[in-house]
Amino acid sequence: MKKTDLLGKSAKMLGGIVLACGMLMSSSLAKGNYPSKPINLVVGFGIGGSADRMSRSMSSFLSDTLDERVKVINKKGAGTQIAANYVLKKPADGYTIFGSTFTPYLANTILTGGAKYKIDDFDYINIQWYDYELVAVNKKTGYKSLVEVLNDIKNHPKKVKAAVVQGSSGHLLIKMMLEKYNIPFKNLNLVTYNSGGKARSAVAGGQVDLIAISAEGSESIREFLTPLAIFKEQRHPKWDIPTVNESLKEINITLPMFSGSMRGFAVNAKLKKQYPERYNKLVEAVKSTLAKKSVQKFLKKSQIGGTWSGPEKSNALLKESFEVYKKYGYLLKK
Repeated sequence: MKKTDLLGKSAKMLGGIVLACGMLMSSSLAKGNYPSKPINLVVGFGIGGSADRMSRSMSSFLSDTLDERVKVINKKGAGTQIAANYVLKKPADGYTIFGSTFTPYLANTILTGGAKYKIDDFDYINIQWYDYELVAVNKKTGYKSLVEVLNDIKNHPKKVKAAVVQGSSGHLLIKMMLEKYNIPFKNLNLVTYNSGGKARSAVAGGQVDLIAISAEGSESIREFLTPLAIFKEQRHPKWDIPTVNESLKEINITLPMFSGSMRGFAVNAKLKKQYPERYNKLVEAVKSTLAKKSVQKFLKKSQIGGTWSGPEKSNALLKESFEVYKKYGYLLKK
């Protein structure tokens, strides 16, 4: 065989090998070599809040687990509706994650904020940070019990001034207590804030008497407070005070229980159907990340929740919470 023929044959073989390798690589990518580019983690609040701190902390750890950059993008405004719409408008391909405080804000955007999406347009891959409401007063008020405060609101209109975050679980809790005890809403001088920090500063500084707010984050102002009750089924050792329903027992009132703030991560619900392998890899990445002792140590030190709930429980909890807000959300409009 001539030398030129051998060279030509070798070139063809080499070209075939290169083509085959290219086809194999393309096939591998098509089958889900995920992730192959940075993932955007969209936060429904501004920088520095609880949801932002949780998301930024987890983004770093998830980047290591997935071996690809997970970058945080803040899309604040309209009670997380801006971020929710942004996530749903992006392709459901696993490269956009929603990090937020889903309860109560997502429900409120649907029920009172005019949102076009539904609660099941998202798949909640994990709720990792649960919170509960604390009812407290400024120490200087002299109040010693929740019923004492309610009686003062009932008998002395406008005397008591209270702080809540607009549309929060604490906001709903206050309105439910007033309604159940037949106290006109106008009797309470209620001030709504857009952030927990401002509401806490108001009660700590004595600008308001009463507050109902997430217990997590309230430790920083504990020296200024007289804690009265927590909205949980059982007492919590961190506060060692009665539950709301324990406190209200003497006036024959029982409130239906509903979850406080629930923070975590979600994706467009279409992802699970369109890219099941990517969905499962993302779920497993969050699970394995939270299983690391170093991650749990960091989250605990930073006072950030680190619970693995999983998609099944997380979705059930969000839908259950939504039904409560659907039933009692009218109180937030009054």
